Amino acid sequence: MLPNTRTIAFSLLLSLPTAAATALPTLAADSQSREPVISVSGEGQASVAPDMAVLNLSVVKQAKTAREALDENNKAMSEVLAALKKAGIAERDLQTSGFSVQPQFNYPQSNDGQPKPPELVAYQVSNSLSVRIRDLSKLGAILDEAVALGVNQGGDIQFTNDKPEKAMEEARKNAVANAIAKAKTLAEAADVQLGRVVEITETLPRPQPVPVFRAAMMKEGADSAVPIQGGETSYNITVNVTFSIAQ
Repeated sequence: MLPNTRTIAFSLLLSLPTAAATALPTLAADSQSREPVISVSGEGQASVAPDMAVLNLSVVKQAKTAREALDENNKAMSEVLAALKKAGIAERDLQTSGFSVQPQFNYPQSNDGQPKPPELVAYQVSNSLSVRIRDLSKLGAILDEAVALGVNQGGDIQFTNDKPEKAMEEARKNAVANAIAKAKTLAEAADVQLGRVVEITETLPRPQPVPVFRAAMMKEGADSAVPIQGGETSYNITVNVTFSIAQ
């Protein structure tokens, strides 16, 4: 048994260096096959006048009972919807964005140091509406009429574009041009030659903030239509570009 054991052990020892020797050239080949690169990010922007506005309008009513508050809210919101449709707003551009019924409590102060239970005094019903307005010339008048009919909360406006593809295409071109300029500067500073494009990736574009009208809208508002300025909508795009270094 002993001679056989030695022979097996000796064979294993001989095989280990062979395996290690075959692994070393592979690792060396991997390290040599790596292509030197320059990776940069480029930013591009394009601005365009908005052609659409998204409003957030809310009707908030309060009464002693939930039923009374709901009835008052329903009446006011129905009038608002009817006025918006009469102004030319399509059904597809009207969407309920929130609805809530909240009890309202009074918290009486204690004279003896002992906490008193809260008193239910009323119910508040809120109904919120998201409205897309495609004719911006009607925006001020629609806001004014909505307030007169019962909208008493909200007023957030987001200006945007129905079809922003052209602006986004321009922003992409500007982003790639910005990345190329950065890569050329880095290559010149490192005294190397910029090679081919290896990879390009793009982050999702986001419209930049634009002028927004925010107010607690009450019936005692301005007599004339609300003055509105649309400004411009800016679209930002970021690309990540990897270039090879020419050998």
